[in-house]
Amino acid sequence: MDVKIYSFIFTMWILMLVGGGLITLIIGPLSLGSIEGIDPIILSGIKIGLALVLIFIWVFVLTKIKNWIFKSQVKS
Repeated sequence: MDVKIYSFIFTMWILMLVGGGLITLIIGPLSLGSIEGIDPIILSGIKIGLALVLIFIWVFVLTKIKNWIFKSQVKS
């Protein structure tokens, strides 16, 4: 029983690190400077919005994985 909980915590940490890396690789190099006439603060807001959408999707995935692990643990 303890092994499942520790493996769950380890998996969650790995998935959080991978998610952070993906956000850095996707959002970091994204350049919206080619859009003329828009304030750089608005362009930064667009990048923030994209990062938040990716975070919400990742949290949803992690929640589903957590529920699946704990449901399988309760059944056994």
